[in-house]
Amino acid sequence: MTGFGHGRAGGDGTTASVELRSTNKRHLNVYVHLPDAMAEAESELRSRVQEAFERGQFDVYVTVEHSDTDDLPDAVDSDAALRYKERLERLSAAAQIEEPVRLDHLLQFEDLFAAEEEREAARIQRAWSYVQEALGAAIEDLRAMRTDEGEALREDLEARTHAIDDHLNAIEDRAPKRVEERQDQLRERLTELVADDNVDPDRIETEIAMLADKLDITEECVRLHSHLTMFREALDSDEPAGRKLKFVTQEIHREANTIGAKADDETISRHAVDMKEEIEKIKEQIRNVE
Repeated sequence: MTGFGHGRAGGDGTTASVELRSTNKRHLNVYVHLPDAMAEAESELRSRVQEAFERGQFDVYVTVEHSDTDDLPDAVDSDAALRYKERLERLSAAAQIEEPVRLDHLLQFEDLFAAEEEREAARIQRAWSYVQEALGAAIEDLRAMRTDEGEALREDLEARTHAIDDHLNAIEDRAPKRVEERQDQLRERLTELVADDNVDPDRIETEIAMLADKLDITEECVRLHSHLTMFREALDSDEPAGRKLKFVTQEIHREANTIGAKADDETISRHAVDMKEEIEKIKEQIRNVE
C-alpha cells in the first residue's frame, strides 16, 4: 500500500528528520538512506521497519542537522592542557620570564581540543537517539495514513463482492428457466427429426437429462457464494490478509469463468461478464493490501 510518514526529533543543537515512503510490492523490501557517518546503523533501522510492516517496498530517508554553535570544538583534553601549562612555566623559568602563563598562550595548541573525528563521533552518538525517535514517529504517521486508506479500500472491496453477489443471484434465478427452455428445444428438435412411430421416449428423456446435467451450474454458484463470504471475513480480520485475499480471488475468478463457459444463455453470459469485470478490479485493488 502506498503511503508517506514523517518524523522529527531533536535537542541540544541536533535535529533528526526521517521520511518513510511505501509503495506496492509483493514482498517486503526496505531501503535505508543515511548520512555517511551513520552507515553502520542501516541494519538496525531496516529491522525496525521490517518488524512494523508485512509487505511493500519502503524507502527510509534520514537527515541530521546541527546548529552552528555545535561546530565549535568544545571538547577539551584536560591532561594535555596541564602538560602544556607546565612546559610553558618551565620554559618561562629557564628564560627568566616572570610573566605567568595565560589562556591565550594555551589556545595556540590546537591539539588541546578533541580531534574532528572524535567530535563527529560524539555528534553521531547524540543524534542516534533522535533518529530512533524520529523513525518511530514516521512509522506511526505512515500507519495512520495506511489505516485511513485501508478503510476506504475495504469498503470498496466489500462493495464489489456485493455487486458480484447481485449478479450471482440473478444468474441463479435465471438458471432453472434456461435449462427448461433448452430441454423443450431439444425435445422439439428430436420429435421433428424422428418419425413419431420410431421415437424412443426413454432415449429422448435420457438426452434431456444429460443436457440438464451439462448446463447445471448449481455447484459453481454454491462455491462462489462460499468464496465471497470467505473474502469478506478476511477483509474484517485484524491480521494481514493480502495473501489470503489473493488466493480467494483466484478461486472466485475460477468459478465465474466456469459459470460463463457453461452459460449457453445471453442473460447469464452478461452477468458472468459483469462479475469478471468486478473481479478484475478486485485483483487490482488487493495489490494494495498488506
